[in-house]
Amino acid sequence: MQKLVDGVQRFQANVFSAQRHLFERLAEGQDPLALFITCSDSRINPNLITQTEPGELFIIRNAGNIVPPYGASRGGEEGSIEYAVSVLGVEDIIVCGHSHCGAMSALLDPSKAAGYPAIRNWLDHAEATRRIISENYNHLAGELARQTAAVEENVLVQLSNLKTHPAVAAALAREQINLHAWVYEFETGKVFAFDTPAGQFIPIEKTGTGPRPHHREIDI
Repeated sequence: MQKLVDGVQRFQANVFSAQRHLFERLAEGQDPLALFITCSDSRINPNLITQTEPGELFIIRNAGNIVPPYGASRGGEEGSIEYAVSVLGVEDIIVCGHSHCGAMSALLDPSKAAGYPAIRNWLDHAEATRRIISENYNHLAGELARQTAAVEENVLVQLSNLKTHPAVAAALAREQINLHAWVYEFETGKVFAFDTPAGQFIPIEKTGTGPRPHHREIDI
């Protein structure tokens, strides 16, 4: 805890004082560039990997970067999505998974969530991901390979769920919003984006070229 307190003090003394005008402007309101939906995992920092400043990302975080279908949860995700789209007017929504995701590991092996009913119930919103891996990825050998496939497929599943939210569906119909599927790798620092024409995840800097092996085609 002391590390956190010391960090606050350094922020106030060094960072805030140097960017006082930025924070004073943010006190007047926010106009984020995008809604960024990602995992609660402590190893992923959306502002760090996108090199964005305070006020530039509206962020939703939960275990497994899950977006329950509209009406299925009545949790905070629904209100946050509606606010970002209908009130803040974001033009892009990113669902970003990550390598070595514990939620996906537990999804594929329910024994890892045994004794944790809240976790098990939450992962039910990713049941489609589990079925996709179970029924279509038997050719993959090893837990890590299946987990990696689950991370990617889950991002696509959650983007599909996102479309069931009325605010998102309406904005899509007006062609005023874009949806993006990303996967971040801790061990390499690389971000992969789903390229719809290729039907594959590819390095984000090579969108449209050099596909990364992936076995599913989907129209985002």
